[in-house]
Parts: sequence; structure tokens; C-alpha cells
Amino acid sequence: MTPLWKRGLIGIAAALSLAGAAHARPPVWVVRDKDSELVLFGSVHILPPNLDWAPPVLTEALKKADDLWFELPIDAASEAETAQLAARAGVLPPDQSLFKLLSPKDAEQLGRMAAAYNVSPDLVDRLQPWLAEIALAGAAYRKAGADAASGVEKTISAMASPRAQRHAFETPAEQIQMLSAGSQDEQIASLRETLQEMEDQPDEFQVLVKAWIDGDIKVLDREALDPVRKASASLFRRLVSDRNARWAEVLDARLKGHGRTVVVVGVGHLIGPDGVPAKLRALGYSVTGP
Repeated sequence: MTPLWKRGLIGIAAALSLAGAAHARPPVWVVRDKDSELVLFGSVHILPPNLDWAPPVLTEALKKADDLWFELPIDAASEAETAQLAARAGVLPPDQSLFKLLSPKDAEQLGRMAAAYNVSPDLVDRLQPWLAEIALAGAAYRKAGADAASGVEKTISAMASPRAQRHAFETPAEQIQMLSAGSQDEQIASLRETLQEMEDQPDEFQVLVKAWIDGDIKVLDREALDPVRKASASLFRRLVSDRNARWAEVLDARLKGHGRTVVVVGVGHLIGPDGVPAKLRALGYSVTGP
């Protein structure tokens, strides 16, 4: 999960009809040195089915790739482990209630959004704010007809040669720890922002999907990253910039070897001055792309 999981999630179906000209494609970055090529592709983890999004340069790179890198392993065992860890870390102590942790105004809004997206209020009341936010986001995706099976990672893993080695930057345990590490105040602030967005700007996700399809970096930065920056500097650092720095170190080591690599991470990790391409440029690599 990337900062994109906390964006408005309702306008996906409309986004398909607004996705721009047929030739538009999401952005791709290509990093090269004398004996290595690394193709960076920014994903949207959950999408509606039958959306034509794969750029030709990515399709060609997948045919030749020696290895693929994802945020998490793309397999059923990792999915099950992530769900189990989230269930352990994301449930409040028996004497606590999410509705009671929130202000009366926020609790009322949480109840409205849970009802709007068919999430049991009894269930959400038992969750830590960070997991309640993810549960609401998942419900909104399901209501819009989108799912992880249609998302970029699973599609790319299926497209790539089975001979290409699969790697992951993080483990399920590391990702759950990162998501749950914020203070309660930080988690509530993030939940509050998402609730407000879901209620006041139900079409905002269509803007992000259109920007992704069109490769509009400026809008992607505004829609994917600005809300996280505004919610909390520490949240942005933990979810975005610190991870980008770690991943750039891994990719620097990979580029010091040789071969062809495809990297697929949330698109928010590839844009802006904190993005992975910018960090690799700063290390002296040739990087083409937006």
C-alpha cells in the first residue's frame, strides 16, 4: 500500500470515460548505465477490470526482464500474512471504541461513511484509525467495481516471463509496522482527512486515474502526494520519502551489477524531488522519463 490507498475512491467508473486519448499511457522512467537497464513503472494497486493501461515500453521490458521488484511479494501467502498481521495490529483493546476516540463530529461522519459504503459500524468501531481508513477505502473500491486482482502488480506479474526472478522491497510485517506506527493523533488526522474527502469530493479519484493514464505528473503530485504532506510531515516521511530513499539504495546496488530490471511501485513513489527517479539521478545515473 502506498499513499494512494488514502485518496478519494469513488469516481473510478467515471474515470474510465475520461481517461484521455487512446494513445495516452501512464509514465515510465528508464535508468541506464553501461551494462544495466532499469524500467520504473508507477502503479495504481487497485483498478477496475479491462482497463487498457500498459505502455509499450513496459510491455517490451517485461519480455526481456531478468528480475522484477515490487513493494511486497505478489503471491497468496503474502496476502494472507498481511491480512493476519493487520488483524493483530489493527484492532483496538477491548475497552476502547473508535467512535469514542473521535470527536462527536468525526464520529458522526464516520458513521455516515460506514453506512454509505456498507461497512458494519460494529466492525469499524473495533479498529485502530489506520485500519478503519483502509477498510473504508477497500469498501469504496469494491462499490466502484475495482479490485486488487485487476491492479497493476498482479497484471504485471502475470505478464512477465516466469523466468524473471521476483523480489520485494518490503515484507508484510515491515509494511504493517510502518502503517501502524503513527501516533493515535496522527492516525485520526489521516482518517479525518479521508472521511472528509469521501464525503465532499466523491469524484476526486477520477482526476487521479485520468492523470495516471495521461502521465500528468503535476496533477499526480497534487492528488497523490499533497494530501499526505498536509496530513502530517512525519506520515509523509514514513510512508513516502524514507521508503524511497531505502529503495533507491537497493536499486543503486542492483545497477552496479548487470542485466534488465523492471520495478513496479505506487506511482506516488516515483514523482517529485523525493521520488526514486530523482534520487537515482542524484546518484549520477542516466534517467529518461518525466
